Amino acid sequence: MASGYKDSFLKVFSLNSNPQLAEDIASHIGTELGKCTVKTFSDGEIQINIEESVRGCDVYVVQSTSSPVNQHLMELLIMIDALKRASARSINLVMPYYGYARQDRKARSREPITSKLVANLLESSGADRVITLDLHAPQIQGFFDIPIDHLQGVPILSDYFESKNFDDVVIVSPDHGGVTRARKMADRLKAPIGIIDKRRPRPNVAEVMNIIGNVEGKTAILIDDIIDTAGTITLAANALIENGAKEVFACCTHPVLSGPAMERINDSKIKELVITNSIPLPEEKRGEKVTELSVAPLIGEAITRVHELKSVSILFD
Repeated sequence: MASGYKDSFLKVFSLNSNPQLAEDIASHIGTELGKCTVKTFSDGEIQINIEESVRGCDVYVVQSTSSPVNQHLMELLIMIDALKRASARSINLVMPYYGYARQDRKARSREPITSKLVANLLESSGADRVITLDLHAPQIQGFFDIPIDHLQGVPILSDYFESKNFDDVVIVSPDHGGVTRARKMADRLKAPIGIIDKRRPRPNVAEVMNIIGNVEGKTAILIDDIIDTAGTITLAANALIENGAKEVFACCTHPVLSGPAMERINDSKIKELVITNSIPLPEEKRGEKVTELSVAPLIGEAITRVHELKSVSILFD
């Protein structure tokens, strides 16, 4: 969208999770971020003040519910309430990363479905629409009864690898659940796919079993939606090298990278880790192996299209 885009009824606000991304999105649209302050009292309570009129405006609030998840979620809920009481015409949530997305079903008895609870909270607070990126489980879209635009990170990641002009590539899913994602990238790069068949003895502990597909002598690209403790992805990378892969690259949309993640990646056979800025990466997690791509143009374009009542589906391809 051209710079200097002026529509006094479109306002973009940022909360605390990802101010730099919000800034980039606003400048892509050609507007400035709305003025608001988010304060935390000494007892931990959050106070939000919107410092300009939003009456009759279509408001877009940029907030990933990344770590600290509950703080960022609460900020978002309070912001929605503030906007509703200030007579905003529509409240659109821009959540590049949707926290609690991995708790999307009952895997065992007496378990909650927390991603559905989060959807209920956002909706009953007064949200009118959600724009999000690579939900861990696509069926989370059905947890909402409001419109949800589910953008894809695969095209951004694929374009980056396409520009490297590898000669013999295989796209590898680190587990069975990510095969659809790997297939999308493989189609774009016109490459075959491989699958790591693993089982998980307990949460955050992965155990590689075997590799489905031919990786020998090839450049392997591992693709996942979230890299959290990096146990799965680093074990997968090492297994690929052991099975004859020439070199291994890894990529994901959401770099949660908690706990020992960076140490594991730096000690692994991964040559380069390509991520997006859906979650801000602190300086101490930026190693030589990490390359960050921006989702701001994609999200900025989505906001513009929603606001101008144009089709957003073109961005899903």
